[in-house]
Amino acid sequence: MKKDIEELKKIAVTIRKDIIKMLTESSSGHPGGSLSAVEVLTTLYFYEMNINPEQPRDLDRDRFVLSKGHAAPALYSTLARKGYFDVDELKSLRKIGSMLQGHPNMNEVPGIDMSTGSLGQGISAAVGMALAGKMDKKDYRVYTLLGDGELEEGEVWEAAMAAGHYKLDNLTAFVDANGLQIDGPCEEVMSAYPIGDKFKAFKWNVIEVNGHSFEELIDAIEKAKTVKNKPTMIVCKTIKGKGVSFMENEVGWHGSAPNIEQCEKALAELGGEE
Repeated sequence: MKKDIEELKKIAVTIRKDIIKMLTESSSGHPGGSLSAVEVLTTLYFYEMNINPEQPRDLDRDRFVLSKGHAAPALYSTLARKGYFDVDELKSLRKIGSMLQGHPNMNEVPGIDMSTGSLGQGISAAVGMALAGKMDKKDYRVYTLLGDGELEEGEVWEAAMAAGHYKLDNLTAFVDANGLQIDGPCEEVMSAYPIGDKFKAFKWNVIEVNGHSFEELIDAIEKAKTVKNKPTMIVCKTIKGKGVSFMENEVGWHGSAPNIEQCEKALAELGGEE
């Protein structure tokens, strides 16, 4: 596994560089929550999920839903680096006519399993996918990633209640718990903490990890697959803006793109241009 971890770390750095360059090129987007989600996405797409970029609609594939749809830059880079579409396409982020808009569109982008953007709806769709898998007696697993600010949406808890009720052990969700949302600290805006206790009350298996540790993420995913009759929530303690010092834990970088000078500084911190 050590070799796998080192490879995953390299991929994560590449994705972070992509995010910075994409947002600088587009002059808009969400760097903070994209950067904090990189390890989760890297683990899923390059280590865990049963997927094939050459058959993005394979009925037996694992599914992923980015419930926090504004972190689309992280997902777009992940998909491109996995081979779903050309990496050069990343330069078109948020431009007129591009398939890579500010939020994921399943009708335009290969590898996107659900269009998202309105918070709370992604986990709801993931629950539906997992329930369908049970009804169809399929072996695929469903994964979804939420933000901790997103947990303020009531629809999240309706979905959580349904997942627990229907014993969807083929569903694993992640919360990117970076503690900040567009209006400030989550604890001050509308606290959903302690997150784990709430999901336990909705009949979920809960695992809490360092969301930037590949070892902990892999271990949690493996444990989730052994749990029967319960969905699993992996609460990931993360740092908003992870990897770029002047963005880390700064709420102002929730939805502000870097300028050219800031881009150069960020890329230098990440090891320079490739």
